[in-house]
Amino acid sequence: MDAPEYIVAFCTAPAREAESLAKALVDAHLAACVNITGVQSFYRWEGRVLDEPERLLIMKTQHRLLGPLIEKIRDLHTYDLPEIVAIPIIGGYAPYLNWIQEETG
Repeated sequence: MDAPEYIVAFCTAPAREAESLAKALVDAHLAACVNITGVQSFYRWEGRVLDEPERLLIMKTQHRLLGPLIEKIRDLHTYDLPEIVAIPIIGGYAPYLNWIQEETG
C-alpha cells in the first residue's frame, strides 16, 4: 500500500517550548500549520504515574517530511522521549490540501 500523501502529526511539549517548536517547524517548511492546544497528560514514566499539563502540537504536513519533522522535533525538544505520532489524512478540502503541499514544498 502506498503511503498517504498528507499526514497529521502530534507532539506534546511543555508550555514554555511549544510556541518556539511550532514556529521552528513552520519556518523550516516541515509543517504547513501547527495548532497548539492545552492538554492534561497522564502517563507512566520511570515507574511512576505522572499527571502533567502540556501543550499538544497538531502539525499538518506531507508524509515524505515525517522523518525530517521527527529529527527537528528531537533536536529542539527537551523530553528524553517526546511523543511524536502521525496519522494519515484520507481526504479533505482540496484547496487546503494543496496549500499544505505548497507550504511544505
